[in-house]
Amino acid sequence: MIPMPLGEEWEGSLSERALHLMQTLDFFVAEYPRTARRLITQMRDVHPLIFEEFNKRSKDQLIKPWMERLEQGKDIGYLSEAGLPGVADPGRRLVAAAHARRIPVEPVPGASAILLALVGSGLSGQQFQFHGYLPPQKSERQQALKQLASRAKREKVTQIFMETPYRNEAMIESALSALPPQTPFTIAANLTQSDHYLLTLAVRDWKKEQRPNLHKVPAVFLIG
Repeated sequence: MIPMPLGEEWEGSLSERALHLMQTLDFFVAEYPRTARRLITQMRDVHPLIFEEFNKRSKDQLIKPWMERLEQGKDIGYLSEAGLPGVADPGRRLVAAAHARRIPVEPVPGASAILLALVGSGLSGQQFQFHGYLPPQKSERQQALKQLASRAKREKVTQIFMETPYRNEAMIESALSALPPQTPFTIAANLTQSDHYLLTLAVRDWKKEQRPNLHKVPAVFLIG
């Protein structure tokens, strides 16, 4: 399970183990092979490499031949689109299949936007919950935000969620509209990149804050 960088600026963000595997393996399964191939061919001589696709739309039947390859003692590197594979990512299905067959799985250290956002937020890292994506419809999204804020205050558990980058601005507007004024709200965008943005403010202060336009920028949001 090999981590991918969170953006184009990948130098220094990948561990030695991740770099070694990218440079030596010849069989990869990737959420989106085009992204993985573009990165890996930057760091090694181009020669025939196999990149198979496996994402949320892929059928489980694809997994069987890969498990057979592993049972023959051959390695496979799995790559997410960005960050740690298996976290908010379909790679977990490959891992579950490998465990069922007693095939060793090696998770390789790397950056996770979810954890980096939590670390840099100033919110509680003792207890936290990740919810993936909230409903895309405005009314349902605002209701979900209110529920998360209530849970964060009542249970002292940091609430973490993501959004499709082209809906970031709509998400932020919904949060500033739906959340109570005193609620701590974190916006973490483009983490590990030179133009990253990370700030936690109370909702009432966000309404006075000048912030960059985050349309189509990878982002994570937290409620404390």
